[in-house]
Amino acid sequence: MRQSTVPSPLSRRTFLTGSLAAAAALSLSACGSSSRSSTKDGVTTLTLSTQNPDIKSADPSTWEILQGFEAANADVKIEASGQAVAEHLQSLSIAAQSDTLPDVFWVYKYTAEQMSQSSMLLDLGPVIDELGVASRIPQSVRKGFTNSEGVLYGVPYQSLLTGLWCNTAIFAEHGVEVPTTFEELLTVTKTFAGAGMTTIANGANQSAFSVWSFLTWLSRFGFADHIAGILDGSDTYANDDFIRCYTHIAELRDAGAFASNVSTQSYQQAVDSFLNGKAAMLDAGVWAASAIQGSGIASTIAFWKGAEFSDGVGDQNIIMNVASAPFSVDHKVGKDKDKLAALKKFLGYYYSDNAQQIMADNGQSPVTDYEPTLDGAEQSVLKTAIEASRAKGVTSPEAQPDLLVSTAVANTMYDSIYGVIQGQLTPETAVKLVQDAIKAE
Repeated sequence: MRQSTVPSPLSRRTFLTGSLAAAAALSLSACGSSSRSSTKDGVTTLTLSTQNPDIKSADPSTWEILQGFEAANADVKIEASGQAVAEHLQSLSIAAQSDTLPDVFWVYKYTAEQMSQSSMLLDLGPVIDELGVASRIPQSVRKGFTNSEGVLYGVPYQSLLTGLWCNTAIFAEHGVEVPTTFEELLTVTKTFAGAGMTTIANGANQSAFSVWSFLTWLSRFGFADHIAGILDGSDTYANDDFIRCYTHIAELRDAGAFASNVSTQSYQQAVDSFLNGKAAMLDAGVWAASAIQGSGIASTIAFWKGAEFSDGVGDQNIIMNVASAPFSVDHKVGKDKDKLAALKKFLGYYYSDNAQQIMADNGQSPVTDYEPTLDGAEQSVLKTAIEASRAKGVTSPEAQPDLLVSTAVANTMYDSIYGVIQGQLTPETAVKLVQDAIKAE
């Protein structure tokens, strides 16, 4: 969940010119450096910097993969460290300016792309080709992490599979079914609202990023067709397609879909309301599977990809199942034969079936084409999400919309959506707000 629980990538201006000298020493220490000797007593050390201060507890799948890798590769040590996302991205910005990036690091796609254009990152295309794993990583992911010069600047860290968790027992209790279309969703919402039930659990307080299902809505209204033009100025975020998208959010609000305290409750409180039977749906992703599995409603859970729209743009049978922010590698690793060899071992292990099963065992969807073994009873919640993502005919966008823009724009996108949900913005003022943020860059 880390990749979507905070603002999106640093803006180009911040990345290239930000002056943070006062914090430099602390930040660089936390990030790690590639400049020291990499091999000692036959053991090569790779530094890995992530977005979690406590990897073991916050990201157990990565932690277990690291333990498994080191157990199988006594000649390589992964020196892992982490910071909260904002501090981590700030540290990377400083390190990039002094060419002291960690060997391997988690970073937002937008920031990684800027780094790659400045030749700061290793081209990972030849590496994954040599390892024989390129064909196992979805082509859309490889394309999404490839810059205009054909450099593969990142490889998938975890999958970002989002949608709406549905408590089918609540649907049955009120005599309705999980919807397919937006019109059906409106009908269901009115039924729930009439009974005093929240339809979709969201929480805006200190978690304004938690609008995953509505980011998917943008993809159903042509975001992929519009975004390049929006960023180069030939198109606008305040277009008719996006206005229709936001209008449907307003219609859902007016039908009573959201909790009356949506503006004051946090994401975690929204999760709790769903687990306690106070909401029929939860706007989240696979990271919520473990909490739902451990609750009393696990046996009644379905995973819905979200509403299809008769006035949408393009394919409506989509689910947001994309790579989250990638792992990137400092360009200097390619000049150190020991580190490069260690990197190949690490990535070979990370994309092995064994590591992908570790992801599944920790509630994550694999990032390769690996079909995980899932316990029908103990992992029923995760299983329903993975099955939904792999259903016949279902496709996925190349990237979640907020990962294609800068921090400032992403924050404004979240605010614009919650502004409509809370009745503070009209659809027209909401899209204009985002367009103004884009023009201000």
